[in-house]
Amino acid sequence: MSKKPVEKKEVETTGHEWDGIEEFNNPLPRWWVWVFYVTIVWGIWYSIAYPAWPMIKGATAGYLGWSTRGEVAQEIQRFKDMNGALETELASADLTALERGSDLHNYAIQSGRATFATFCSQCHGAGANGITEGSGYPNLLDNDWLWGGSIEDIQTTVTHGIRSSDFEDDTRFSEMPAFGDDYLSDEEIGQVVNYVMSLSPVTKADADAGMADAGAVVFADNCSSCHAEDGTGDRSQGAPNLADAIWLYGSTKDEIIQTVSVGPKGVMPAWKGKLTDSQINAVAAYVHGLGGGE
Repeated sequence: MSKKPVEKKEVETTGHEWDGIEEFNNPLPRWWVWVFYVTIVWGIWYSIAYPAWPMIKGATAGYLGWSTRGEVAQEIQRFKDMNGALETELASADLTALERGSDLHNYAIQSGRATFATFCSQCHGAGANGITEGSGYPNLLDNDWLWGGSIEDIQTTVTHGIRSSDFEDDTRFSEMPAFGDDYLSDEEIGQVVNYVMSLSPVTKADADAGMADAGAVVFADNCSSCHAEDGTGDRSQGAPNLADAIWLYGSTKDEIIQTVSVGPKGVMPAWKGKLTDSQINAVAAYVHGLGGGE
């Protein structure tokens, strides 16, 4: 007896047609359908187990209690635990005795770099070069220091700040008078500005010699007590050296006139209480090692 020929069923189409092309309505493979069902079940479980549904005040927490913030906090704590001994040692370390290349020194530099980037770079620049010349933010890469460039001096400055209202008893404090407020006449200010310009190699060529001679007398009477008779400054009171090539508030004649007239008083916050002792020591070690430290 011969076998009955199997009747081949034609596959139906979806009924859609594009430019004469029809789409077959083939059923999905069984394994694909089951995977799809599994993903639905998994999605429902995930939205119950993890934070998922937005609410009025936050989102559903999920029964596992997991959160990205919690995971980050655990990682931070893990590193704190790993570095705990070094943190404790650095907080009370004698910075002058830090042995270059030691674990403590390496940790101080890395921690100081991170601390500087977070809290100091906004004013001093990411590269510690003071952002732009004449901006009033000191360049920490050179060897020109208003309050001293030893590691202890830097640590003191970071701790107590400069003209900071947070710790008035301990902050470094000096005040340049605004000589334009009835101290000196416009003529006298012009004379002393030309004299100061004659001291610096950057501005010497632009100074008026005649006015500079008259300005020497004005300088001796009003400025030398802070900036010294030769204009080289006094670190003990934060008076800058006027005879070098570095100008904190700009080196043009107009900028120097403005400086003499209004007496700028930059403020650096005291970081005591805001940073830990180990962070302060770390950033002092980092800044000292940038190239200008003494």
